[in-house]
Amino acid sequence: MLGSVFETCQRGLPVEIREETFSVSNNIISRMVLGRRYFDKEEGNKNKIRLEELKEMFEELFVLNGVFNIEDFIPWLGWLDLQGYVGRMKKLSERLDVFLEEVVEEHDRRRKGVENYVAKDMMDVLLKQADDPQLNLSRIKVKAFTLDIIAGGTETSATLVEWGLSELLKKPEMLERATKELDRVVGRERWVEEKDMGGLEYVQWIVKETMRLHPVAPLLVPHLSTQRCRIAGYDIPANTRVFVNVWSIGRDDQSWENPNEFRPERFKGSTVDVMGRDYELLPFGSGRRMCPGHSLGHKVVEIALANLIHGFQWKLPDGQSPKDLHMGEIFGLSASRSYPLVAMARPRLPSHLYNFNSSQP
Repeated sequence: MLGSVFETCQRGLPVEIREETFSVSNNIISRMVLGRRYFDKEEGNKNKIRLEELKEMFEELFVLNGVFNIEDFIPWLGWLDLQGYVGRMKKLSERLDVFLEEVVEEHDRRRKGVENYVAKDMMDVLLKQADDPQLNLSRIKVKAFTLDIIAGGTETSATLVEWGLSELLKKPEMLERATKELDRVVGRERWVEEKDMGGLEYVQWIVKETMRLHPVAPLLVPHLSTQRCRIAGYDIPANTRVFVNVWSIGRDDQSWENPNEFRPERFKGSTVDVMGRDYELLPFGSGRRMCPGHSLGHKVVEIALANLIHGFQWKLPDGQSPKDLHMGEIFGLSASRSYPLVAMARPRLPSHLYNFNSSQP
């Protein structure tokens, strides 16, 4: 990702942040789940499906996961497909199945005839379990589970990094403070590593504040009330589907001072974290239905955002003023920016640090 940003700014072109963060999130997840990068420009050329087509399919998936579908609320109108969403979903399902079937076949070929084969990625593990007839883990279930993991682990991290950088470009003094902290803790002779994050207090505050103000899953995943209860004067019957609005919780003026203002300093001296223990800040949910990938997602966001700040000077293109930066959001699988963030970057570290080896594993 950093190499791609460097190449773009060397050509004097603006960087589309979402494209960069989307690719890096997808590549991290695909390497863990599928065994290699399926969204890398070089790796993508080895696939039957083109890289651009893969990106287009996943963007469509994210949109369709969050649309307001009339059939969900008025089931008897479903056969009409008034909005055309069901037709789009069926077409997308067929296209995604072609991609996932290719991946499964590739893994089957790799395992075939190898005694005591050692799993190299998550799909290997799933396919090995599918060999056990007692588990009833069919091929289609393996593909569905894989798709869930890729979708859930991609847009969330990418969206958070984009929102974080957007807020910093909106308030350049905060970007400058974060840069100074990175220079003090990490120095200018290397990139930020995971071990550095414990000393980057202000950067951690920025990530927390981004998650508070821009939770990527505003309503979390659906919950179900196990017993009848009464909340704020309302009777909630047992087995009621419940949506937790963390977007509103993060902007509640009873929990947060000036809640609509992006202010990382509010976490100074605070013990509030994002791990589901503090109900005023629940970007990953809490309890048994908490996001299983919260630890990985948190690390990806911290490291990606820290290195983008550390490695480059950022400003808005065409002399655009920070106060004019559009901050509207649109709801799909997550609440992302309604307009992708585009910014100009300039390297701020020694030139040898940008000599990335594209063949590095």
